[in-house]
Amino acid sequence: MDLKKRVAAHFAQSIEVKQAAEAVLSDDTARAAAAMFEALSEDGKILICGNGGSAADAQHFAAEMTGRFEKERMELAALSLSTDTSALTAIGNDYGFDHIFSKQVRALGKAGDILVGISTSGNSANVIEAVKAAHERDMKIVALTGRDGGKIRHMLKDGDILLNVPHPRTARIQEVHILLIHAICDCIDFMLVGDAA
Repeated sequence: MDLKKRVAAHFAQSIEVKQAAEAVLSDDTARAAAAMFEALSEDGKILICGNGGSAADAQHFAAEMTGRFEKERMELAALSLSTDTSALTAIGNDYGFDHIFSKQVRALGKAGDILVGISTSGNSANVIEAVKAAHERDMKIVALTGRDGGKIRHMLKDGDILLNVPHPRTARIQEVHILLIHAICDCIDFMLVGDAA
């Protein structure tokens, strides 16, 4: 078994998937960044949720917003709904795992906020419930999905944004998701401080 060839194949496939995604996702990613910037400018916040690797991406995105991405700028209101173990276990125990995010959205979300729902399949039940709760709160949705977009694709309304990576492999979808998150962070930074170092 040639492990070096296996590693090289990952690089090659990742590059191919990212190039294909750039062609179909650049416009909508820019729209998502603009929508988040508008929400933040109007004293709104970004709530972010996902499971597993997508939970890590949610936490990563929130950290880039509240701390910084690459430029010094003001702190931005973003919160990962995947990180409060007391809330997750209490809600999961009392109401079921499907409601761990939606209960937090109903508690914390308001009109003008944005929910970023991350699900590589587009079918994560708890992210679906979070989308429902966000719509109840008149929040916009930015959905990061993969494959065919799953059920979440069909739940989105006018003003919501779908960033779907049309690839079957979870690892490749996640790699594009983190690229999209970094691109959104960069765009928000640019809108705030321009090209300042």
